Amino acid sequence: MSKSNQTEFRFLAEPTDVNFGGKVHGGMVMKWIDQASYACAAQWSKRYCVTVSANAIRFIRPILVGQMVSVDARIVHTGKTSMHIYVVVRASDPKQEKVSVTNRCFITFMAVDEAGFPVEVPHYEPVSEEDKRLAEVAIHAKDFAKKLDQDFEEKLGWK
Repeated sequence: MSKSNQTEFRFLAEPTDVNFGGKVHGGMVMKWIDQASYACAAQWSKRYCVTVSANAIRFIRPILVGQMVSVDARIVHTGKTSMHIYVVVRASDPKQEKVSVTNRCFITFMAVDEAGFPVEVPHYEPVSEEDKRLAEVAIHAKDFAKKLDQDFEEKLGWK
């Protein structure tokens, strides 16, 4: 039995999701991204997972109340204990065919045991050309995050 590396959430944007400008609040979108990517990571690893980082969250288009929202999360790269997940948020009028990408990002999760210590995750091997390209971008994002951490420590003294 093969493991699924993808999870999709689908729902309607509700009036309680909006900000003062009448659009879905960015914090709500980030919550949806975190929830879908957690579900994807937990499904892949069969473990409790914790968020390590959220990289390059892009807000491309607003989401409106009543729009159909889909949050697609998929594993695109794994380390020893980490899972790098590409997330795409799309929205559409449920009465129409046109779907727009509203957000995209990479989220990294780590699988942990009951005591909170990292545990190994199953290896993910990209198959399609798109999956291979996404794995390359995820590795680049991981390297950038490490460099950023190094810069914070060396240049600012932050740990």
